[in-house]
Amino acid sequence: MAYVTVGLPALGVVAAIVFAVRYGFTWTDLGLLAGMYLVTALGVEGGLHRFFSHRAFSAGPALTSFLGVAGSMAAQGPILFWVATHRIHHAFTDRDGDPHSPRPIGDGRLARLRGLWHGHVGWLFTIRRANWSRNVPDLLRDRLVMRLNRYYFGWIVLGLALPALIGGLVDGPRGAVGGLLWGGLARIFLLDQVTWGVNSLGHTLGRRPNPTRDNSRNISLLSPFSVGGSWHNNHHAQPALAQTRHTRWQLDIAGLFIQLLDVAGLARDVRYPKKSGPRGDSE
Repeated sequence: MAYVTVGLPALGVVAAIVFAVRYGFTWTDLGLLAGMYLVTALGVEGGLHRFFSHRAFSAGPALTSFLGVAGSMAAQGPILFWVATHRIHHAFTDRDGDPHSPRPIGDGRLARLRGLWHGHVGWLFTIRRANWSRNVPDLLRDRLVMRLNRYYFGWIVLGLALPALIGGLVDGPRGAVGGLLWGGLARIFLLDQVTWGVNSLGHTLGRRPNPTRDNSRNISLLSPFSVGGSWHNNHHAQPALAQTRHTRWQLDIAGLFIQLLDVAGLARDVRYPKKSGPRGDSE
């Protein structure tokens, strides 16, 4: 499965570039790429990460379903697997047992490079998938989450079909192909690299303003693309919070999205930093 997860989006982005060289890159292509990226990035960071993994806020069935579907359309694994892997990461961060720690592997000059590769994508080919369910007992008891998890591959298909359908309605057959390639496969590839980059670079490069027991780091340049997930040292310092920004200038799109859901009454019991409320004001 890892070969499909890694290989198919990579082939898709190559096909998208070839298609753009032959038929051009349109505003529709860009809009579908950006729109689908934002939806699925929020599904991953706001949904799979902050909601399902850390329970940083509560949600009713409609919002739970949206976050589950949006996160699943990113094709980074079913909800239960994604959450179990992430919880194991927090339990053993940068130690034996961490699924994707980028610690040096072996000896010699390439040890750090091998570790970085493992932390970025290599772990997908070596991770043990047995007994991971013990890390998600709360989700196993949730019938809605189990239904969302069961239809994981259907949500991936939806994430490919939706931009193709919209592109077709706007630009005809050419738009449908462009939507599939840019809003579908290329979008999955790009979001994968950002998410995996937080796993690898987020424990190798960047600033450490918070003294944590691990090597987590903040990478400001990735913050808009990770919708706030790259404030990784902030997150590891306070993993249960719905926001990762510690200063006003730190961009946390997922955190702002959760705030809006709170103000609209769709999210409940949101765990904010002590000096921040649902509108970002000091308490």
